[in-house]
Amino acid sequence: MKSRKEIDAMSHQLEALLPSDVSKVAFLCIGTDRSTGDSLGPLVGRYLKRRGIPNVIGTLHDPCHAQNLQECTDLFNGMFVVAIDACLGKSTSIGDIRLKNGPLKPGAGVGKDLPPVGDIHFKGIVNVGGFMEYFVLQNTRLALVDDMATAIGRAICGAIRRKKLSIMAEVACGLERR
Repeated sequence: MKSRKEIDAMSHQLEALLPSDVSKVAFLCIGTDRSTGDSLGPLVGRYLKRRGIPNVIGTLHDPCHAQNLQECTDLFNGMFVVAIDACLGKSTSIGDIRLKNGPLKPGAGVGKDLPPVGDIHFKGIVNVGGFMEYFVLQNTRLALVDDMATAIGRAICGAIRRKKLSIMAEVACGLERR
């Protein structure tokens, strides 16, 4: 599990990348509940939905995956999209969560040719890549993926909360000046 300090740092990094109007932010949580390693996105989506975050696509009950990715992305026309997906990497990077500016290339680790998605993205390194990727994803520890999803969810909720408070403070200060 990521420490509170690590989650706060990730949350502040996200806050700096988000537009000021968070009502125009959407979360595209990519993955499937049929593969433990690939369930990171849907677990994050469930976490966000349970906390009342709007504009979330991709949960355990209604996942966004390779077969419906285009249909899911069409729902966010004109919105600022934060994409979230699992990936494979080096053994020394397992458990790392990376937040990057720019689109995510879903399915790249398993050889799928899918269109890039998102304005910014989270990638969670859930296991080792390079050999038998589908088997590796199927045999990834759920506890690790769940802990990573919780950390991402907390970081997102914190960033959204601070953005909303900042807007409310700006409005309040503007009203006081009148």
